[in-house]
Amino acid sequence: MTAQRFNNPDSPDNNVDDSTGAAQQGFSWRIFGPGILMATAAIGGSHLISSTQAGALYGWQLAIMIILANIFKYPFFRFGTDYVYDTGESLIAGYAKRSKAYLWVYFILSILSAVISTGAVSLIAAVILGFMLPASVGLSTITLALIVTAVSWVFLIAGHYKLLDGVTKWIMIALTTATVAAVIIAAGKPTVMTVDFVAASPWNLATLGFIVALMGWMPAPLEFAAINSMWTSAKIKADHTTHREGLLDFNVGYSISAILALFFLALGVFVQYGSGQEIELVGGAYINQLINMYTNTIGEWSRLLVAFVAFMCMFGTTITCADGYGRANAECWRLLKGQSEINKKQIAFWTTYAIGGGLVIITFFTGQLGAMLKFAMISAFVSAPIFGWLNYTLVKNHQKLSAGMNALSIAGLLFLGGFALLFLANLAGLIG
Repeated sequence: MTAQRFNNPDSPDNNVDDSTGAAQQGFSWRIFGPGILMATAAIGGSHLISSTQAGALYGWQLAIMIILANIFKYPFFRFGTDYVYDTGESLIAGYAKRSKAYLWVYFILSILSAVISTGAVSLIAAVILGFMLPASVGLSTITLALIVTAVSWVFLIAGHYKLLDGVTKWIMIALTTATVAAVIIAAGKPTVMTVDFVAASPWNLATLGFIVALMGWMPAPLEFAAINSMWTSAKIKADHTTHREGLLDFNVGYSISAILALFFLALGVFVQYGSGQEIELVGGAYINQLINMYTNTIGEWSRLLVAFVAFMCMFGTTITCADGYGRANAECWRLLKGQSEINKKQIAFWTTYAIGGGLVIITFFTGQLGAMLKFAMISAFVSAPIFGWLNYTLVKNHQKLSAGMNALSIAGLLFLGGFALLFLANLAGLIG
């Protein structure tokens, strides 16, 4: 997929065009799309489960890791928006121009991530759906996952991108409102700590896997930078947005995701930390604890409403993941085959692959949410330095980066690469 060419936003000519357009048109909600889509995809297991568990287990101690993960991944995500406006092409098309090796590396990692990530988020949605339904229904988690993915597949194959673009904004507003309200209320009446409570420290190798999993999807798997560039390309074609509008959309979506991660952490701190309640770390049991956090603060009346909002969030994440990976893998396949445009059949095939493969992964893990989420998040973090390097070298070769952005990119690569190597060394028994 390609988009019309746009000039660099820092050039004088482009500044005049953008300001003139803004003066003529004024602010419009139409500019929001890809950034909010990415935020919807981001607010999944890393926020609803891992961030809340981090607060419940370790208080505010891991807030620094959430902040650092968002800061050090920022340039690699932003490159996806900058590149498509500067060149009219997606990051994936840029990989192909730079080297077929770049394209193959992305494609191989993406086809693996597609089934892992889509399967993981659809499983969370299925577990929440099971929580909402009466016990008498008696459907298994795998059956519910099949229902979630089947509906998602029909939604996407019907080609409702514009509907997806609009629905995700309301999902984000509902979830943000419920979470902020719950945290504010909980902050006013925090849980009283038990007398014999001893604060646990996360700063040891035994907790490394939990920290890596927390940062793996924080704010989203890094391959979503290229996927976001595909959504941006589609947005440009549909609404003719400018580079400045695209950056506003990206920065708003990214900021919402980062701030909400800290709010979910705060929810765990205020409601569960030090309460003496055993924190569920495996299976779908934590979903029940999560919903209880909201109802204990907002009120019992909100139980089904909160569960519905959480389900819609994860349902939206399932759709955006399948759509994003479907588009990205179709773009890779187009470029490898030397075709001029993506056709609908290619997108449909790769979307079906992401959803069908996700179901296979769910079946492999027999619906065990905790194990599958940890596997998906750790896989995302270990591959993050590779995606970061691809984006950095591509954009750096295309345009001159500011000294600050270049320094942040290098620091990000060192941070992501260092943690990934530390985790792999610990996993292999070389340290610890």
